[in-house]
Amino acid sequence: MPRVDRAPARPRTVVVSGLGAVTPFGWNVPSTWNGLRSGKTSIGPFDRFDHSGYRTHVAAQVDLARAAPRPRGKPARISLADRYAVCAAREALSQAGLGGGDWTRRAGVYFGSSTGGMLENERYFEALLAAEGGARRRLPRMSILAPQQYNAPGDAVAREIGIGGPVQTVSAACASGGMAIGDALRAVRSGEVETAITGGSDSLCRLTYAGFNALRSVDERPCRPFRKDRAGLSIGEGAGVIVLEPLERVLARGARPLAVAAGEAATCDAYHMTAPHPLGAGAAEAIGAALADAQLDPGEIDFVNAHGTGTPLNDLAECEALASVFGERARELPVTSTKSLVGHLLGSAGAVEAVATILCLVAGEVHPMPAEGESDPAIGVQLVLGSPLKLKRARHALSTSLAFGGANAALIFSRPRPEDRDAD
Repeated sequence: MPRVDRAPARPRTVVVSGLGAVTPFGWNVPSTWNGLRSGKTSIGPFDRFDHSGYRTHVAAQVDLARAAPRPRGKPARISLADRYAVCAAREALSQAGLGGGDWTRRAGVYFGSSTGGMLENERYFEALLAAEGGARRRLPRMSILAPQQYNAPGDAVAREIGIGGPVQTVSAACASGGMAIGDALRAVRSGEVETAITGGSDSLCRLTYAGFNALRSVDERPCRPFRKDRAGLSIGEGAGVIVLEPLERVLARGARPLAVAAGEAATCDAYHMTAPHPLGAGAAEAIGAALADAQLDPGEIDFVNAHGTGTPLNDLAECEALASVFGERARELPVTSTKSLVGHLLGSAGAVEAVATILCLVAGEVHPMPAEGESDPAIGVQLVLGSPLKLKRARHALSTSLAFGGANAALIFSRPRPEDRDAD
């Protein structure tokens, strides 16, 4: 994957024309935004699967009872992650004012995911064992396995919308969603596609829940990023989708851009299988490259939506990276973590956090984290706690995704200039 488009003159300004989200707060952007502004976490007891044998018993799950009925005639055999992806994509396209039409032939889907239909695989295997052991009369249907691959959510979006351009999925652990958005931005800039539907989707499953428990990376309580007593992450599920288009295309149909997709970059620590570089070297390089791509100085960033997992090592390394890039100003730069409210959505985390970052820019405020817990004096950043922080300026924002394996992604979004907001 090319790391940065460093062309000195960009052919196009790429803007965000639509947002969609499915999170533990609800099946759309308004419910998600209301939940984020509340500062109350959605992490708690859950029943997606039997977790009695694990060390921890909290997660952030989407309420399936609140899902809109699936349109008649649509195949039901898609995974939960597929459903989240399709729902978020439809909401984003609706806001962008894009219905059916020829635009789909010059459009692409760029998604991130880490497990795809793994939950359905697990249910199939469980039913198969029950059938072979005599506890179930029939073998499970093989069709349950149809959406098993991790590229299934992006493919489901493409089928639903009828996309004729490239459809690709990034699987780079917790940086997948951020990297997918970066790929989409480059594709629109270069003219490869005119419209990019980009984001990510993942659902809860036993594999990741058990894996992070085995690593002792999950907290027995809801996660508390950057707090002195933090003890690990909390897993969540859902999807985030944004629509990227050239500015002139959005204005030509009378729509209004929500934000400018100003910069992106990806790097790798090349350091350890699970631990971040202790000084956040790779993360700092990604942030610096994204700033260069956006042609911005560090002093122009007004807030940070941090990766902020709540694991002791990640939070410290991320703050080292912020200090490296922003210097003494890092102590005054507002920092929040969406994961403290909706959990860690793994392959879709970067996508949902990009949606949250753009919503903060639009509102001119930073959503808070829960107020509980003493801040870690070693982190040296200004945490937004308890209630939204109204910004004096909301020009540019940074969102970071720092994954197991050392993959790092940084995205920068900006508010449109006044002359970019309305058609002539």
